[in-house]
Amino acid sequence: MVVDKGPVRPGSGWPEDPASPRTPVAHSPAEVRALAVGAGSLAELAARESVCRACPRLVGWREEVAATKRRSFQSQPYWGRPVPGWGADQASILILGLAPAAHGGNRTGRIFTGDRSGDFLFASLWRCGLASLPESVAAGDGQRLFSARMAATVRCAPPDNKPEPSERDACAPWLAAEFALLREHVRVVVCLGHYAWQALWPQLPGIGYQPPRPRPAFGHGAEVGVESADGSDRRLTVLGCYHPSQQNTFTGRVTEPMLDAVFTTARDIADDQRPLGRG
Repeated sequence: MVVDKGPVRPGSGWPEDPASPRTPVAHSPAEVRALAVGAGSLAELAARESVCRACPRLVGWREEVAATKRRSFQSQPYWGRPVPGWGADQASILILGLAPAAHGGNRTGRIFTGDRSGDFLFASLWRCGLASLPESVAAGDGQRLFSARMAATVRCAPPDNKPEPSERDACAPWLAAEFALLREHVRVVVCLGHYAWQALWPQLPGIGYQPPRPRPAFGHGAEVGVESADGSDRRLTVLGCYHPSQQNTFTGRVTEPMLDAVFTTARDIADDQRPLGRG
């Protein structure tokens, strides 16, 4: 692999890089919409997401971070590109977060990998039987998700971890396309934090579900059953979970048993071991 001091070039040998030099690149929200709808598979969608350049502020920030790096990671290459969803192609559980961390997913190329939040999250997934390893340190490290997939509402690391509304909206078609490709399989969505919870509901009509009115309040352990819009017996359960940020885990707002309880519930619903979510 050729390592540059900056974002990884598609097709240069980064582990699990879904893109090649021929992957089409979105340079505007309109191009995001077109390329997202036109992706025929999760692999193709991930490739197109991973080279997106539609939001100038996010492109500039993620690439600056990849070039300057954190002192403790100076010897490591940084991914420095959008971080696509990853995990099982027929996932029954979708884990939705806010955005990649500047020195986590933006460094490793895998969402929730390489920082303290990811350490806490993957340990819980492993305890609950949803991950093959108790940690994830880099793309290509052998980690696998069982019946689960991870994605971020915004695919690029934002300054101060705060995407602008226009950036959220520009990125939304990537998530919509991922939902559409997973719609026959996903039975549970776990929203890590209030931002992901708020971003989820507008996505549901596109995959055939009727969002409840009024919009349910977010909270840790919140559980909402969503009915199919076509009157069929298809149903989705949405679970709220406090984000496993360092602030939340260090203060005890989120503990290991709290996180395990959410993912155990998600697993049991997906495995038909208990009824679908309450309305």
